[in-house]
Amino acid sequence: MPNIANPTKPSKYHLFIIGFYSLGFLLLFNSCITEDDQHTHNQAQDIVFDIYSKNVRDSFEIAVQLPLEYKENSHKKYPTIVLTDANFFYPMLAPILHQYERGGLLPPLILVGINYNSFEAMDSLRVRDYLYPEALPSDEMEAIGGGKSFFQFITEELIPKIDSSYRTNGSRTLLGHSFGGYFSLYALLEQLNQQKDHFNSFVSASPTLWYHNNYLFQLPQKLHQRQNEDTLTLFLSVGGLEEPTWSIKPVKIFSKQLKNNNINHFVLNHLFYEPLDHMDVGLISFLQALEVFYTKKE
Repeated sequence: MPNIANPTKPSKYHLFIIGFYSLGFLLLFNSCITEDDQHTHNQAQDIVFDIYSKNVRDSFEIAVQLPLEYKENSHKKYPTIVLTDANFFYPMLAPILHQYERGGLLPPLILVGINYNSFEAMDSLRVRDYLYPEALPSDEMEAIGGGKSFFQFITEELIPKIDSSYRTNGSRTLLGHSFGGYFSLYALLEQLNQQKDHFNSFVSASPTLWYHNNYLFQLPQKLHQRQNEDTLTLFLSVGGLEEPTWSIKPVKIFSKQLKNNNINHFVLNHLFYEPLDHMDVGLISFLQALEVFYTKKE
């Protein structure tokens, strides 16, 4: 537990944890689906497997949802969507993607959710895995800065396994919200440092940009220096009812810096959801971003 000078004032960490669990009742989503809808979705037979990461030195549960048409179109390859905080978001996002596929709102997509062994474990382990570098005292939290190891797990261990097991087409999107939104931006920064394009699209919903004294504010200049001519796309969002100092203001400044750097081969989509609070932003950002990324490409 972080030390706080004024115990009556919640720390940055506590505000984001409270926000993350404030809509936990949404996990009841599946129980509210009709029996017919459950039967239709169960026919998809999501694939679940455990994978041990040498980089993180821990195991993860991976959930994979294949497109509805996957078996029928045995030669077709599909984009891959990698989802963090999957214990929370996967039960909601997976059936919606299939419904959007049915309705023609999105093309068929392979969804890969990275789960922890329980919803409760996600609380502390996401702090371990999504942030980099190690937390400063001003962050008012304890975080070892394991983001680099988690990024290596995804790029060196998970993606190769997904690509070898399923018919992927090389197009990949990373989805993240809150600390996960920070990780999406950090992953973009890290692949720039490696001069590799593991992902071509990123979603950063309500990112905790205040972390480690605005560490990620180096990203616009790094993008400006990038030599690769393949286009990278970022969907950046924040809610109008979020904490203005730690959430809204940093995202607005960061977005302005991205726009003012005249970055070639880079597309920014920045949305300000005026009536939404922190936990409202994640799911709607994922869906709207995927429509922006993929409906134009099909």
